[in-house]
Amino acid sequence: MTRSTISRRAVVHAGLAASAALVAGCATTAAKPRVVVLGGGWGGLGAARTLARSGKVEVTLVEANDAFMSCPLSAHYIAGLQPATDFQRNYAAIDAMGIRRVRERASAIDRSGSAVVTPGGRLPYDFLVLSPGIEYMEEAVSGYAEARAQLPVGFRAFEQSAVRAQVERFLANGGSFVISVPKPPYRCPPAPYERACLIAEQVRRRGVKGKVIVVDTNPNPMPPPTAKPLVAAMRSYAAELEYLPSTDLSAVDIGRRRLTTTMGDVPFTEANLVLPMRAPALIRQAGLGERWAAIKLPSFVSQADEKIYVIGDAQGTPLPKSGHVAFGTGVQVGHDIVRRVSGEAAPAASGPVSLPPGLCWASASHDKAIMISVGATVAPGEAPKMSFQIDPEANTASSQGATAWGRTMWKNMLG
Repeated sequence: MTRSTISRRAVVHAGLAASAALVAGCATTAAKPRVVVLGGGWGGLGAARTLARSGKVEVTLVEANDAFMSCPLSAHYIAGLQPATDFQRNYAAIDAMGIRRVRERASAIDRSGSAVVTPGGRLPYDFLVLSPGIEYMEEAVSGYAEARAQLPVGFRAFEQSAVRAQVERFLANGGSFVISVPKPPYRCPPAPYERACLIAEQVRRRGVKGKVIVVDTNPNPMPPPTAKPLVAAMRSYAAELEYLPSTDLSAVDIGRRRLTTTMGDVPFTEANLVLPMRAPALIRQAGLGERWAAIKLPSFVSQADEKIYVIGDAQGTPLPKSGHVAFGTGVQVGHDIVRRVSGEAAPAASGPVSLPPGLCWASASHDKAIMISVGATVAPGEAPKMSFQIDPEANTASSQGATAWGRTMWKNMLG
């Protein structure tokens, strides 16, 4: 064997050894799967925290707001009973978990490229969790687009302050404060009636020369199992609140301050028009659904894309569009993604599967509330089955329970 042959072999062996070391090094430092969570509300936080705790994925949270404000329970702020700070939290606990937080709005989802597009660039993902909330169907009420600045809906985080300003003007000047209710599905069905009761209570307490008028498209308060206690709550303010069921709203004239309804014109001093709702435009842009995202149950995986989950109020199932359901769904989806990246098989369903439960509270006054508990199951090939447990009337214990529940949930989300 010649010296040159030995040299060549030494070089080859050295190269192979270096390649093996490089491969081994890559294996030990391989990047974790990337999960992008869109939306820093109840659902997004449930998913992001669950994923981060697993230590098996890199989590990016896309949320334009730099803080969190709860929509559940915030009617007490809107009615002037509590300060906004009672319902606000920062994202310090999320940052401390190592979750990358991008303070931008997503402008598009590039499904073919597996990336979320924002003004600042592209966020690649292996899995995407969408919890974008809702948008308002302004075209449903003629004249609303021109009146938007004067008629805030207040069903999204941080919009409540504009409705609070309306309430304060009404309580100072009197007149008529009109609240409209659309047909479901919409976010938090009992919320319009809760707002009406809390504002009516303030009318009574302050001796305001005015009245709250609820213009309801539905024949009874929504959801139907809550109708009896909610009607009783509104009737307890007979002098301060007028309820107009089965009254469709078609137009608003902000100049004349009148609503066009099937029961005739309804004049208003202030109006909180709760518009019909749908998933944000991003869902349609990405081809994930029309009014609501089309998903599979019980997984909440998009029907159009196995890499994408849609949770919270944007998903299109009969489940209540509530914070509690959103958070529970986020936790469930987080665990499912961890299972998938770990290479574990999905559990086989042998019968009906429980879906995330819902718990919410409709306040009838500052110290009395109605507890609403919703359970749901789904069997393969069948629609979800719902069950309700509801207080027969507003009571003090449920009001106290609502406060304790809120604090517990916010701690679970934000530490």
